[in-house]
Amino acid sequence: MSEVAIHLHGIAKAFGATRVLEGIDLAVAPGEFIALVGPSGCGKSTLLRIAAGLEPPDAGRVLLDGRDVTALRAADRDMAMVFQSYALYPHLTARQNMALPLVMRRLGGAERLPFARLLPRVRTKLAAIGAEVRAAAEMLKIAPLLERKPAQMSGGQRQRVALGRALVRHPRAFLMDEPLSNLDAALRVHMRSEIVDLHRRAGVVTLYVTHDQEEALGMADRIAVMLGGRILQVAAPDTIYRDPAHVEVARFIGSPRINLLPAMVNAGGGAEVGGQVMAARIAAPVGSQVRLGIRPEHLRLDPQAGPGRLPVRLERIEFLGAEALVHCTADGLAEGLIAKMPPTAAEPLRFHAELHAAADDEALLVFDAMGARVARHPAGAAAREPAHAGQPHAS
Repeated sequence: MSEVAIHLHGIAKAFGATRVLEGIDLAVAPGEFIALVGPSGCGKSTLLRIAAGLEPPDAGRVLLDGRDVTALRAADRDMAMVFQSYALYPHLTARQNMALPLVMRRLGGAERLPFARLLPRVRTKLAAIGAEVRAAAEMLKIAPLLERKPAQMSGGQRQRVALGRALVRHPRAFLMDEPLSNLDAALRVHMRSEIVDLHRRAGVVTLYVTHDQEEALGMADRIAVMLGGRILQVAAPDTIYRDPAHVEVARFIGSPRINLLPAMVNAGGGAEVGGQVMAARIAAPVGSQVRLGIRPEHLRLDPQAGPGRLPVRLERIEFLGAEALVHCTADGLAEGLIAKMPPTAAEPLRFHAELHAAADDEALLVFDAMGARVARHPAGAAAREPAHAGQPHAS
């Protein structure tokens, strides 16, 4: 097998005057689970449909195990698609819905006619199909539901039937387009585990489209963050969170949202916010406008003033059980600041209207005016030759 199972190369797509995809490149390794994540309208579902063969690209190629399948019909690509709407036939039982792909592939036109079921060879084929459907149903724990029609099942049960229909095909890839968005919160969490387990048992490539960052972080081997028809970064979930290549990646991934503070680089390579130097060793020209990114769990709030501490005003505290979110505002900031901490640490803060915000230098992320990451000079090194970090990277 090729070292790259699916390669989307230079994929571009427009609908009329609206450009949806701008030369997408994405290589997926055999057995890998990749989540395509981004806001609505970023092009992730269109990209998945092009990979499946449901939409033709305006430019670029789709390679499957090194073979160019761009011109092949969806039925000839051997990929199984799972849709947000489940796409089950309402007049068929769960068993019939799951068996349908195998019936269409294994039985000729005449063999699908009612009387043909009396023929020994057709009975043998149908028995084999039935055994595979039963095995998939047992794996997904829906065997007792096989004789029910979709209207007699819950949303989670229907989604499992849709997964089972994809599983019985033994496809070369699973393509999933927001399959959990119609489920309630508790069931979504449960179904995440089901889908990851299914992927691991099947051992095939999975491309998973979602706008839910928690799904992407919790399920995928790698995440591709999309915005405006482009992939801004492809990396492992922990890298996407800790080391975002672009401010939009940092802004989209993480809950609650990242704190972004406008700052200016001073002569000493420090980033000044409201007269306070909150970050050092910035590899950017003096006078550059940058943005400092601080994850809520890294933001410290203290009643005492001091160097590198930005004066803020306490607005409210959200107690969320195991954690608390402390909301603050500061002069000159369009958005408020959010700090995440244990409730025991947040409780004393309610008695202080004025606080001071700071973060450890190594926890700060720096972005330039265009949104790209800015490099930091090594600790102890002089900021002699400023240089930008460059373009977003893919890993």
